Amino acid sequence: MFNMTSEELRNKNAIHTATEIYQQPAVWRELADILSAQKTELNNFIDSIYEKHEHVRVVLSGAGTSAFIGDTLVPVLTRETDKNVQFEAIATTDIVSNPEEYLQKHVPTILVSFARSGNSPESVATVKLCDRIVDQFYHVVITCNKDGQLAKDTKGDENAITILMPEKANDKSLAMTSSFTCMLITAYTLFTSREIDKNVMYYAENLIERVMDNLDEILAFDFERISYLGSGMLSQLSHEAALKMLELTAGKVVAIHESSLGFRHGPKSILNDKSAVVVFVSKDPYTRKYDLDILREVSNQDADMKVIALTEKEDAEITAAADWVIPVTDGENSLAGDFELALLYVIVAQALAMNKSLQLGLTPDNPSVDGSINRVVQGVTIYDYDK
Repeated sequence: MFNMTSEELRNKNAIHTATEIYQQPAVWRELADILSAQKTELNNFIDSIYEKHEHVRVVLSGAGTSAFIGDTLVPVLTRETDKNVQFEAIATTDIVSNPEEYLQKHVPTILVSFARSGNSPESVATVKLCDRIVDQFYHVVITCNKDGQLAKDTKGDENAITILMPEKANDKSLAMTSSFTCMLITAYTLFTSREIDKNVMYYAENLIERVMDNLDEILAFDFERISYLGSGMLSQLSHEAALKMLELTAGKVVAIHESSLGFRHGPKSILNDKSAVVVFVSKDPYTRKYDLDILREVSNQDADMKVIALTEKEDAEITAAADWVIPVTDGENSLAGDFELALLYVIVAQALAMNKSLQLGLTPDNPSVDGSINRVVQGVTIYDYDK
């Protein structure tokens, strides 16, 4: 995997992270079978809620990477739904500290809890707050842990349902990788009733096998800062990409995210000779123009930084503007949209972060040597809500 033997990865304390990135296409196939088998039950649950109410609010929630699932999905779910549904992404960390600012008592609400462990204090507390404040409250738990508190709490509740990810998606490493993409696919499938494009799995397998050809060259440039850019849902995906780099390098690499258009409004000041910029190029012809504009602008900066473009397929315009171009397909079969590209782009970001961690002499499975961050968050005090 990633040009290293299993023994080398174990010795470097990277075997879990590498395996969990590498296995994703296979786990997606297993997930597709699970969702197909449960399709009728899941559709009936959601449709029954829609039928009861003229308008439904769907709050996609989690903390950290789990929160970014909702951020990434809201634009595409909003575009692709034909129901009277309002999709919002609100982190559990926001709801717990300010419930009255985010929860609406008289609006029928489906809370979608994304959780790898299902035991994070904020996730459990968010459910209790929703149950207390929202009159007509429904709960969908999308989790990797059947024994987590969130999954346990839905048992016997006719207004709640739990969707379990394949067992391998319950990442053992600190950073979420398989868990992120599996929960992303599940929520997309649930609220659009569409199955994942099988071409994505094929292209993901191919990408994982060849990605180090690009990453070895990129890592030869010893960047200390990295900016991930994109538009629409890919702008939201860039938040997860930046977090992977920050987590796996224990903060040694400064990683930020921004939209392609928003980068000019201040964040571009981060650029120096030790910077790398990654642009997630959209498939949409209109949106793509803005991604290419920032790609060209950054490439023309008077600095020794490097620019990396991730794109569905390579073309002369992108090649001329970037130091490295990573096409995520072979260009023969076109993908449906940016959702499918997001699944492929994030694999590259995960692999780059892991290999940068190794380059810095860190241990990707547990890069936080001082224990400042943990697989399941610690040190959180949940206060009684007594209003």
